[in-house]
Amino acid sequence: MAVRRPWRGSAVPSSPAARYSQRPCALPVWWAAAAASRAAFLLLLLVAAAGRAGVSAAGVPAAGVPEVHSLRGSWRLGNGNGSVVLRGEVPGCVHTALHRAGLIQDPYYRFNDVMYRWISLDNWTYSRTFRTPFDFRKWQKVNLVFEGVDTVAQILINNVTLGRTDNMFNRYGFDITSVIKEVNFIEVHFLSAISYAAEQNRCHKGYSIPPACPPPVQKGECHANFIRKEQCSFSWDWGPSFPTQGIWKDVRIEAYNHYHLIYFSLTSFFVKSTQKWRLEIEAIFDVVSSKPIVGLVTVNIPKLQTQQTFNVTLQPGEGSIVLLVNINKSFAVEAWWPNGHGKQTGYNMTTTFIMEAGYQIEKFSKAYFRTVELVQEPIHGSPGLSFYFRINDRPIFIKGSNWIPADSFQDRVTYDTLRLLLKSAADANMNALRVWGGGVYEQDEFYDICDEIGIMIWQDFMFACALYPTDQNYLESVGAEVTHQVRRLKSHPSIILWSGNNENEAAIASNWFSIPYADRGVYIKDYVMLYVKNIREIVLAEDKSRPFVASSPTNGLESVKEGWVSQNPYDTHYGDTHFYDYSIDCWNWAAYPKTRFASEYGFQSWPSFSTIKKVSSTEDWSYTSNFSLHRQHHENGNDQMLQQIGYHFKLPQSTDPIKKFKDMIYLTQVMQAQCVKTETEFYRFSQSEIIKGEGHTMGALYWQLNDIWQAPSWASLEYGGKWKLLHYFAQNFFAPLLPVAYEDKGVLYIYGVSDLHVDHKLTLRVIVYTWSSLEPVCILSKGGVTVKAQSAVPIYKESINDFLERCQNCTRKSCVVTFCLMGEDGLQSPTNHHFLSSLKDAVGLKKTQLSASVSQQDDIYIFDLHTTAITPFVSLDVGSIKGRFSENGFLMTEKKKVVMFYPWEPTSIEELEESLTLTSLVDIV
Repeated sequence: MAVRRPWRGSAVPSSPAARYSQRPCALPVWWAAAAASRAAFLLLLLVAAAGRAGVSAAGVPAAGVPEVHSLRGSWRLGNGNGSVVLRGEVPGCVHTALHRAGLIQDPYYRFNDVMYRWISLDNWTYSRTFRTPFDFRKWQKVNLVFEGVDTVAQILINNVTLGRTDNMFNRYGFDITSVIKEVNFIEVHFLSAISYAAEQNRCHKGYSIPPACPPPVQKGECHANFIRKEQCSFSWDWGPSFPTQGIWKDVRIEAYNHYHLIYFSLTSFFVKSTQKWRLEIEAIFDVVSSKPIVGLVTVNIPKLQTQQTFNVTLQPGEGSIVLLVNINKSFAVEAWWPNGHGKQTGYNMTTTFIMEAGYQIEKFSKAYFRTVELVQEPIHGSPGLSFYFRINDRPIFIKGSNWIPADSFQDRVTYDTLRLLLKSAADANMNALRVWGGGVYEQDEFYDICDEIGIMIWQDFMFACALYPTDQNYLESVGAEVTHQVRRLKSHPSIILWSGNNENEAAIASNWFSIPYADRGVYIKDYVMLYVKNIREIVLAEDKSRPFVASSPTNGLESVKEGWVSQNPYDTHYGDTHFYDYSIDCWNWAAYPKTRFASEYGFQSWPSFSTIKKVSSTEDWSYTSNFSLHRQHHENGNDQMLQQIGYHFKLPQSTDPIKKFKDMIYLTQVMQAQCVKTETEFYRFSQSEIIKGEGHTMGALYWQLNDIWQAPSWASLEYGGKWKLLHYFAQNFFAPLLPVAYEDKGVLYIYGVSDLHVDHKLTLRVIVYTWSSLEPVCILSKGGVTVKAQSAVPIYKESINDFLERCQNCTRKSCVVTFCLMGEDGLQSPTNHHFLSSLKDAVGLKKTQLSASVSQQDDIYIFDLHTTAITPFVSLDVGSIKGRFSENGFLMTEKKKVVMFYPWEPTSIEELEESLTLTSLVDIV
């Protein structure tokens, strides 16, 4: 069973008027006080006539293009007692406004996460005056729309209370038709999320909803599960506690007559009976008219010579139309494929709405064609069921990581931030990310980029490592949240799965919260009510184009069979698993579960010194400083890293405290990279075999891709995007073609692992070196090796004793093995390595003369490296200069090596030379 990491882990369309889930508890006093055919031609004539007359046939104002006016920009921001007043940007939050105004330091600096707790405990108000930029009397309906409010707030305009919000993930729309004026005053009164969560918990009668509070090491806030807000904003074991307040997404005024388009989505299906692609288009309107509105909708995809026109009727209220568009069969449709498996083709599509009373709407979008199946079938020779994804009828091995929020303050997450992180995932040969359930549903640009570069998304709903209330108001708020998010996101081909929560099935099954057995039924009932009877039902109704699982980890169909909470959600014969065990020797592949799908696993490391330096002072630069202990939010995390390092490496002994700290940082990154490499390669070579009933592993998503701040964590990308050594290793261990070595009972095995779509005849080249010489002691070339398409097959087997005997003068401690696969037309795998002993026991390792010269070719910088001896784990670091190397952390076995540097911003040879630090294992003393 996995060793878990403790505690890690509604919006209404802009019409009708927003509901507010009035919770059963009284709120503070200040809240209460602050109160294209002939028919088309006829329709066009009708619209034109209505426009000339000034009124429509129904006697209401003529239709025109809706007025949309954003209220982004500078607002007045003040705290509860008026002692702090400043300007605050919208979208934004209180913390970033205070920082921009110079009233607080960088919230991430040193101990500020605790020092600035007062900000989240206060109640803040955003307000502003705005002039209505149109004649509001001409419009039947005027709405005030908030795309995102964080989180608990009362909304007023012109001293009239419009409603309240209590869900960060909902869109809220308020009808202001009767209260809008030429000049308006809008106020958003926030209530502390910490106070609100505590009050909701206090008022939940009958039984507790655990966990009450995070572990003390996280320095976090309590009862995050009682508020529909980013769960990790109350702290996590890799992140700080910053329960923000603010208008975190767009806010705008919308004015319209007759009808207004709110949601527009398209999903693709392949109809096997007719061998044709079909698009399902859904459009949801707010229909102001008291009578049905008829019209025509034309869908045009020029490149596929597909055009269809539909007669439609919009019903009053929330009017919905669904159109089924059959794609012209005479044109070959190019499907959307994940990174590494084909192109991400999309087709420009125009959808035109022409209604009898109203304006013409033209919606421009991309149509993608992609099918996805989650295959759970019996496997020959194994109990249980498979668990893998079939994309466009092709089984795909899922390679990637887990995504967490890129910042505690979402307004700092820009398009460039997202693109850098996601492109780094693709550059490391990843094809998938899991958007983890303790963060946020990401912004539209995140999914747009994933569509563009072929990153598949396993999308959790935002519930993590906790049990949750199921009172009616809570369920209504969640229902609106899920409906909104599915409608917003389902057009993205990158999303291949909806998942109900993170680790909550496991929390009940493994009894994380010490619930008495007699009470277990109450929590299982709540679990089924929330994730199955509510979330699942909404997802199945809203989106039939992709699968749904209730939790991760889960036993999939077996969990369903067992009433949605299985006896052991970590069962390797079903579903997906999460696995963490920091006491094992991570080089021992036999310690890992031979699971169907590894959706979380990992080891910690520290970010590089240049990243830590920005948020620390000189006295902090020690592995045992107060800062280092404060920054570590995982219980015993720093000691666990030391223990893992100690299995295979010598710990730093330098008398220079700063050098010792830098050496420790380096070793944590080497350890992490080597650990996750070993585990990931184990999952990859297990994909085609069943051993003792286990195997057919078809996914490896390590924890975690990115960081939320500068601290030790499981991430491979530091805060700011800098690649750790793990990310460079991922580039290799996720390569489409890879040889993998492991030992079992004194025998060396090498597997050929391939994601390629065809079989290849290759040559396996094995080179053995002694640690004391750059000259190989033994070279083996084995030709005619067949590596089958999308599989992992054994291609080499020899006892270690015979192997060492053949390579004269070799012992386990004195030699190292390298190997690669080569084929025709330049096809070549990365060079992999296998250590025959711990490097702390290696015999013959010498202090090397390692040097580098830098040159430039166009926008790329070339580092020519020179060494006088074999050099393990060579690290190139250019400090705070943004960019990445072509490779890093490698075993250098030749005198010369060329490494490229790809800058993310302008730099120079001089800057790079001045900033460069070269480190290898032999430099650690």
